[in-house]
Amino acid sequence: MILVTGGAGFIGSNLVRGLNQRGADDILVVDDLEAGDKHRNLNALRFRDLIDYRDFEARLDSFRSTKIEAIFHQGACSDTTERDGRFMLRVNYEYSKTLLAFALGRCPFLYASSAAVYGDGKRGFREEDACEEPLNVYAFSKLLFDRHVRAILPAARTQVAGVRYFNVYGPQENHKGRMASVVFHFHHEITAGKPLALFAGSADFRRDFVYVADAVAENLFLWEHPEVSGIFNCGTGRAESFLSLAQATAQHYAGARIAEIPFPAELRGKYQDFTQADLAALRSTGCELEFTPLSEGVREYVALLKQSEGYHRSPFPAEVRGRG
Repeated sequence: MILVTGGAGFIGSNLVRGLNQRGADDILVVDDLEAGDKHRNLNALRFRDLIDYRDFEARLDSFRSTKIEAIFHQGACSDTTERDGRFMLRVNYEYSKTLLAFALGRCPFLYASSAAVYGDGKRGFREEDACEEPLNVYAFSKLLFDRHVRAILPAARTQVAGVRYFNVYGPQENHKGRMASVVFHFHHEITAGKPLALFAGSADFRRDFVYVADAVAENLFLWEHPEVSGIFNCGTGRAESFLSLAQATAQHYAGARIAEIPFPAELRGKYQDFTQADLAALRSTGCELEFTPLSEGVREYVALLKQSEGYHRSPFPAEVRGRG
């Protein structure tokens, strides 16, 4: 059995899909369906069972005799504007420590970290202490767990690998609401007859946008190389402006237009205006994954948004481009 926490979520459901494409369907999806429409991410997927993450934690001891091939821990509170530090640490830090303790010595543990730990990026984007300075409690919760992992890695007898996601976009993020990618929001603005809204200064705000299929591919590469442990960036290594992203999206819609809106006061000092993954550590593992160019990823995602509201209809084959 393979466990995927957050398996009904954005990256998690795409990961289940990637596992399905490799012939794996003995999968336990661990998540919550408090946002009931999130079930749509699971409609086209094959898995053995679904359990609420709180029930799973309460019943963790009952799984100790179960043969587990791997745990892909994608579940988290990913709201970067959440201010309740106690809640954030409970969900993102303490729960992660519990699952890691369960996995150690039993099976590979691959988990979601975040490029948010790099803060304003002025220190660089290498997977090391000198570059890490979170700007919000979400990023802090992720960094705390990364530090916990670093402390236990020297004695770990099974694989532990963290994947630091940069700006991931792509299918099955509908439930994320305001935290969904800008491509998702652009699509809905355009179809509602509105202009694509960009913060003032977006020509100078540059992020490393990574297509979700590539995030899945990096996770699966690491799983297929159990000798590799550590924390690895997941990004293209290229920084693109939000203006470029808007233009790449707009070209797929007749009559689309772009308009600037004021930069929100509540985001000042908490906003990453530049990110660019340093891929040296990932490449040192032998990973030769070619990350999808922004224009190609946007084209594929927009096609799926138009075709099926951004949901996958089947794990086989990939609907638009022929890849998972």
